[in-house]
Amino acid sequence: MYNNRREGFTIWLTGLSGAGKSTLAERLEKRLTSEGIEVEVLDGDIVRTHLSKGLGFSRADRDTNILRIAFVASLLSRHHVAVITAAISPYADTRQQAREHIGNFVEVYVRCSLDELIRRDVKGLYEKAIRGELEHFTGISDPYEEPESPEVIVHTDRETVDESVGKILDALHERGYL
Repeated sequence: MYNNRREGFTIWLTGLSGAGKSTLAERLEKRLTSEGIEVEVLDGDIVRTHLSKGLGFSRADRDTNILRIAFVASLLSRHHVAVITAAISPYADTRQQAREHIGNFVEVYVRCSLDELIRRDVKGLYEKAIRGELEHFTGISDPYEEPESPEVIVHTDRETVDESVGKILDALHERGYL
């Protein structure tokens, strides 16, 4: 059972669009909740709709969005909540700022090959971006800075969701969060 006196923590899922961040967040939330842990998921798409409405996709706007997510995550973590963020968060320095602001931070790099991302992309956004028809698409026409030292790397193009979740849970146990 989760000890309420224990500090909260944030699992920061970062990776390209379609890599599986939201799927992992949903499965992690179920696993942690089943163990009696209070969990909140901050999904990048949902946060953008409600907390960051009006922001575009310039570097400044992307950074603002990520730092807003980090602020909310820090508040929740401080109140003994396990937070799972699922946001592309393309820039290393902004992820580092989030890490410093939150404190109890586990960065998970959700890796997936470009071929698989294109295969999964039912809206055809990757192909449009590759053809130059879509501006500011992270990983194609805008940069994605891969994490240099994430606590966990999952490979969603060659691991099952359960295998990836298992790696994340193992890291949480190793660090004393569970």
